[in-house]
Amino acid sequence: MASESHHKENLHNLQLEDEGQHRNPSEVKMSQIVVPCHANHCGELSIGQLLKWMDCTACLSAERHAGCPCVTASLDDIYFEHTIGVGQVVNIKAKVNRAFNSSMEVGIEVSCEDLYSGRHWRVCQAFATFVAKRTDANKVQLKQVVPCTHQEQVEHSLAAERRRMRLIHHNIMQDLLNNKTLQRSISEESHDEDEALSTERTRVESVELVLPPHANHQVNTFGGQIMAWMENVATIAASRLCNAHPTLRAIDMFHFRGPSQVGDRLVLKAIVNNTFKNSMEVGVCAEAYHGDEPLRHINSAFMTFEVLDEKGRPRPLPPIKPEPQEGQRRYQEALARKKIRLDRKYIISCKQTEVPLSVPWDTSNQVYLSYNNVSALKMLAAKNNWDLSSKKNKVSLYTVEESQSLCFRVEFEMEIPAQRAFILLSDLSRRHEWDQHYTLCKLLLRVDEDDFIYQVVTPSVSKGGKYQDFILLASRRPPCDSGDPYVIALRSVALPSHPPTEEFHRGEVVCAGFTIYEVSKSVSKVGKYKMMVTMYFTLKCLRGFLFCPQICYYNQTSPEVLPYISTDIAGLSSSFYSIFCACRQYLLDNIISTSAFTPSVL
Repeated sequence: MASESHHKENLHNLQLEDEGQHRNPSEVKMSQIVVPCHANHCGELSIGQLLKWMDCTACLSAERHAGCPCVTASLDDIYFEHTIGVGQVVNIKAKVNRAFNSSMEVGIEVSCEDLYSGRHWRVCQAFATFVAKRTDANKVQLKQVVPCTHQEQVEHSLAAERRRMRLIHHNIMQDLLNNKTLQRSISEESHDEDEALSTERTRVESVELVLPPHANHQVNTFGGQIMAWMENVATIAASRLCNAHPTLRAIDMFHFRGPSQVGDRLVLKAIVNNTFKNSMEVGVCAEAYHGDEPLRHINSAFMTFEVLDEKGRPRPLPPIKPEPQEGQRRYQEALARKKIRLDRKYIISCKQTEVPLSVPWDTSNQVYLSYNNVSALKMLAAKNNWDLSSKKNKVSLYTVEESQSLCFRVEFEMEIPAQRAFILLSDLSRRHEWDQHYTLCKLLLRVDEDDFIYQVVTPSVSKGGKYQDFILLASRRPPCDSGDPYVIALRSVALPSHPPTEEFHRGEVVCAGFTIYEVSKSVSKVGKYKMMVTMYFTLKCLRGFLFCPQICYYNQTSPEVLPYISTDIAGLSSSFYSIFCACRQYLLDNIISTSAFTPSVL
């Protein structure tokens, strides 16, 4: 029970911690005033210079945590929201969100400060992966990050999901390129040969000699310096296409594939891969050689540029005519990356109120929907403002009301191995055995070993009304490290093969699920997070109304259900409480079974 006390103490500390006074041990800050030598022709800070500062700050943070030299391994997508002018101050903050074996995720926040008006605004946010490199032969084993504030708890939890997404990034691209629908849409695209521009005019090649000022304290070429050189040639390529000065808006996720040292010749190549309505993608490759040795691939990156008019609005860009073979390959891959980029930004970066609840599911965005599903549940679980509404026989009901949402959390403890509870609760096809509000739960699609899509049918709220159905993505995650919970997350998706029908009212779920903590070897703490009502409080419509997903789901089209909701909000009603008693009994009755969770499509 010591671990239970420790877990509760950590939660208590998270609630009492004053984030304004807390300073993360790995946190590093850098402030730089932008002078003309840092700026481009428009008097704005060069993105290449900004990348150098960001990489330097993040590296110092990683080394502070690791206690040894670190190198940049990768950088996630970066979206630049604003430009920074000469005379303004750049404030960069970096801290380690989570450490794994020998790698760690470093979160980077960049803001701008106007010294005359005192205004501050966010420029970008980034997540970089650094790898610790010891000078001796001992194996690196990084110490764990201990989050002390609510925000640190959230980032620590989400870092595991972001790492999972990075590891399969290459596979996502390959799967999309093999998608026949995408290939068909690419082949059907037509170009006006008279207006299309040849990409050969945008080709740029430049060589840089790596000198001691370009190296870090490990005598390797500074990763930020390589990124700055790459940004430079990419800008030239974009300028040649539009005969204007472009603005860099985004950089796709990229990985450093090998080191470079002082004395190397760095060959940088850039070319416009494709143009879209108001933007273009430029591909950049960095290779190195020393003496007579062959070229070594250091890095490849893909940057998105826009050309702005006098009012700051993106100008339309001319179509391009790809060259045969290699040019055509780059053209097609740019289209695939655009879809991935939009999926990531649309599903992951946007606030939930900006994204339709039932996002269409397909193979190209399944990873991002899964990430969104799990991260939403983890963010809900990490909230530190839960209020205990009622407690009955060790079953506790918590609520939290924020803006236009009301969330529920039901928590209880019981003697059953956490992994066994995880397996049993993951299988939604057996939900009807303990939840009387589940009339049917049919597995429609097994996406992979961790993600499944179900159709759930629930009774009508009103007497004589239609039954309701939901298309739910169930994403499950075992613990990444000791102390992490088992996670089972649910959210609505739209499945083209199962559109809404006249037979049912189609409901939507914002987020629901379970977190299961192992308190001891025989006791699990089962927290059913987002046992919640999510309402949009408008008098005209209550959209996406979800009540207690672990009990039943409703898509509210009238206020008739509010009295039922009010009964459970006021306390644990008999029907509410009986559901969780049935759940506990279901787990106890199946504790001996050792069958694995391998559902099949019905």
